[in-house]
Amino acid sequence: MSDTRDEGPARRDFLKTAGLAGAAGLAVGKFAAAPIATAQAQTPAATTPPWWPSRWGADDEKGASNWMTPQNVLRAARTIQDGRMYRLGRTYETGMPMFGARAFALRIPGSPTGGPFGSNKLIYHDEFLATEIGQVGTQFDGLGHIGLQLGRDGDKNEMRYYNGHSEQDIADAYGLKKLGIEKLNPIFAVGTLIDMVAVKGGMMDAGQEITMADVRAALALQQMSENDIGEGAAVCFNTGWGSLWMKNNDRYNAGCPGIGFEVARWLISRNVTLVGADTWPVEVIPNPDKNLAFAVHAEMQTKNGIFFHENLTFDTLLADRKHRFVYSFTPVPIKGGTGSAGCPVAIT
Repeated sequence: MSDTRDEGPARRDFLKTAGLAGAAGLAVGKFAAAPIATAQAQTPAATTPPWWPSRWGADDEKGASNWMTPQNVLRAARTIQDGRMYRLGRTYETGMPMFGARAFALRIPGSPTGGPFGSNKLIYHDEFLATEIGQVGTQFDGLGHIGLQLGRDGDKNEMRYYNGHSEQDIADAYGLKKLGIEKLNPIFAVGTLIDMVAVKGGMMDAGQEITMADVRAALALQQMSENDIGEGAAVCFNTGWGSLWMKNNDRYNAGCPGIGFEVARWLISRNVTLVGADTWPVEVIPNPDKNLAFAVHAEMQTKNGIFFHENLTFDTLLADRKHRFVYSFTPVPIKGGTGSAGCPVAIT
């Protein structure tokens, strides 16, 4: 295939229109607006009342990873039946779809990098990696990633993140002073894969929202119910969009299917820890309300401390018809990081 290192023109154009959506500092001007569905009719404003302190206290920086209690971890462990493991993460490589002008460049200094050493003539390779390590490829969003501007432009005291932490309090050029990815608990949770492709009969399209009717239909096909989604769960959505990965990056980047406010609020009510998908933002893009940008990110991450795991792959799970598993992932503890690279694992 052709070299796609300068990928994502749609996303770069998307960022240039940033003034249209103050809620998240990004705009949807690049995307044609979809009709506003009933599920999206009630949309949040940037001036919603404070969402802090969190249920875990005014000083909390762990968010929904607090659900990883001994009881919930043991409950997850009891779901393991055959001991099989499945990679849910994609390979990190030059040319993968990325947001905006993000980059991924790996170099091996020298060949070999060092040696020979000792009488046994040992040699070795090192790698040098230049990238936004927590926000490319398969990526886990931390709680310092997404915030909302509540006051006037430039007022860092009113740029608020999870638990009300302000830009003024957390900002630092050398890593976040609060809400860094290193603060989170490891996640070992009951996982559920909700297969929208089985319901829709094929890949969903950009701007197509997953509704609660879709969720219920998928769960019924999988012989599951809403009650199977319990406290601390990890819920993943297969939309078929991942089939475009490294095959049609321009289309992959230009929008995607995903969840909207209706499903987001249901997931919040179920006290989940994490939501994942085979798309780059998990949520539907463009939002049916053309004035909103990544509003589901803000609803779930900023206001409720629930994590997103983006650009996942479910091919091997689906091939074995596995919809129930343990989701296991420990964010790379980079002090002050906004997110994490790494490969989550499903254990059945």
